[in-house]
Amino acid sequence: MSDTFPPAPPLQVSRWFNTPAPITLDDLRGRVVALHAFQMLCPGCVSHGLPQARRMAQIFDAHEFSIVGLHTVFEHHDVMTERALHVFIQEYRLRFPIGVDQASPNGSVPLTMRALGLRGTPSLVLLDKRGRVRFSHLGEIDDMALGGIVGRLLGEPGPAPDETADGLSRAAATP
Repeated sequence: MSDTFPPAPPLQVSRWFNTPAPITLDDLRGRVVALHAFQMLCPGCVSHGLPQARRMAQIFDAHEFSIVGLHTVFEHHDVMTERALHVFIQEYRLRFPIGVDQASPNGSVPLTMRALGLRGTPSLVLLDKRGRVRFSHLGEIDDMALGGIVGRLLGEPGPAPDETADGLSRAAATP
């Protein structure tokens, strides 16, 4: 695979669930990361995306792989509150970290969703160990196909200890 993949934009999250502290993508460098964008009222998210995210969290080694949920509210804003999300997370027994994508000032597409170029939910974005976007998919994806993609990413080398997210050495990136 090419080294010309873009670094993922930072997560812009207004609140976190299932984690004692906010998460940044820099915190997860060295692991393959699956960002699962969902909405509580999205039938495809409830029937396919979230169960798949839960399976991925159970199957892959947490030292090498992280799943991060991203609640991206771009419609029905008045009913998809953080309080409702908290209940939803408990009811569906979601244990992986979930961030609330920061709302856009104009009330449209949330900030992380926009930065990642996502067009709807469920969406899945895979980042390699260097924090680069390697796969982005809207809708359902077969577990076996997804497992193959994740497996290939897990087999790739991680970042050098002094490498920044854009592939530069920290010494070269420092003015």
